[in-house]
Amino acid sequence: MSSTIPGLDTHPGVPPETFRDVFGHVCTPVAVVTAFDGARPHGTTVSAFTALSMTPPMVLVALDRGSQVLATLRSADSFGVNVLAAEQAGIATAFARKGEDKFDGIGWDTDSGVPRITGSAGWLACAVSSIVDGGDHEVVMGTVIGAHRHDIPPLTYHARTFGTHAAADR
Repeated sequence: MSSTIPGLDTHPGVPPETFRDVFGHVCTPVAVVTAFDGARPHGTTVSAFTALSMTPPMVLVALDRGSQVLATLRSADSFGVNVLAAEQAGIATAFARKGEDKFDGIGWDTDSGVPRITGSAGWLACAVSSIVDGGDHEVVMGTVIGAHRHDIPPLTYHARTFGTHAAADR
């Protein structure tokens, strides 16, 4: 069987466990992507998100194909990216699980038409621009329509633990 990716037939790639191990040692920011399905909020924890463009301001997030938030974004026109604060590891864990009660006990409100988690280090409201294939995930690209930052340390994930950034000695 021939691959649609040039060179993949002659380069078998890396085993999934090696790939997972390498990226498990890359420090990533932690965010909760949120959206409304009618009046009900949905959210999921992600570490695969980044700035994409400055003009216009755009971001991308990668969502598992089985994600309820991805299903919601297929018919929604906007989503939120709540960059969690260092003390919000419990929120990251709550939104990483399956279920429909993730917002229970979590402080949040609606801002620019999307759910915004109280106390997050940063927040973006985005208009859905496109959704493209990304292997076992799909990549959602969004144009930023609202943003806010608090001057507090962000939550990060590294080597299967939560933490935050510390400046290196110079």
